[in-house]
Amino acid sequence: MKNKIDKIGSISLISFSALLGINQVLIKITNEGIDPIFSAGIRSLIAIFFLGLWMILFNKSLDLKKGTYLLGICTGIIFSLEFFLLYLALDFTTVIRSSIIFYSMPVWLAIISHFWFPNDKLTKIKCTGLILSLSGIVWAITHSVKSVSGGFLFGDLCALGASILWALIAIISKGTKFGTLSTEMQLLWMLAISFPILIMMSLTSHEIIRDFKYYHAYILVFQASVVVAAGFAFWFWLLSIYPASGVASFAFLAPIFGILFGIFILKEPTDINFGVGATLVIFGIFLVNYNQNKP
Repeated sequence: MKNKIDKIGSISLISFSALLGINQVLIKITNEGIDPIFSAGIRSLIAIFFLGLWMILFNKSLDLKKGTYLLGICTGIIFSLEFFLLYLALDFTTVIRSSIIFYSMPVWLAIISHFWFPNDKLTKIKCTGLILSLSGIVWAITHSVKSVSGGFLFGDLCALGASILWALIAIISKGTKFGTLSTEMQLLWMLAISFPILIMMSLTSHEIIRDFKYYHAYILVFQASVVVAAGFAFWFWLLSIYPASGVASFAFLAPIFGILFGIFILKEPTDINFGVGATLVIFGIFLVNYNQNKP
């Protein structure tokens, strides 16, 4: 294990952050052709195939450890709700708004960790980051005429809920027996539980297929294979090579990429009020993660 982030690590982490940013754009585009909840379920189903292929190629065994079954089911349900809310969020709000709210996950992770782990308490610099980020989220949500009037508010709140659930999954993975499973097994539990739940939830939709185009199918396959299966494995490979504090310090880049892709690819509008909120959130995330857990 290396004691600091080198050039290869920096390029890898920047690339991964860009992948997270573009993922929100892809979800937004897919929602135009397929019901968002059905799309999330199908993505999980396809991802199981690619994850299984990964496990076969690299000789990863199915490790069903005693005492992890209930945790696996619970984590899968939380994972289902997380992506239910995220996909729904992007049906109602913009990518740039969803990115800044959803990728505030390190903020909620720091808060929950303070009460969950005795050796992961909030420091002064973390508290400063939390205050800045929370202020930025509130500012971004409330200081918009369209948001307050209901145009974005529901989607913003869904993205916020998804972000908190993501942090809870990280806590379960880090602080329970579920974390004793391999990363592939953890993901397999989440995908296997989530795909039937999400597909069943989507059946209540009046329009599962919207304006479907062939490229929507390509996007789903890309998300399942690259973002979910390969992306997850890549992230944990980085954690195994580089210090956790160094990897975490790049967390502020994901919302930046999400905002940039939303503006340049989808031509989404923004304003000075949102810019203020985004700046507060991004800088707050940086402070929350900066130099925590020294190698």
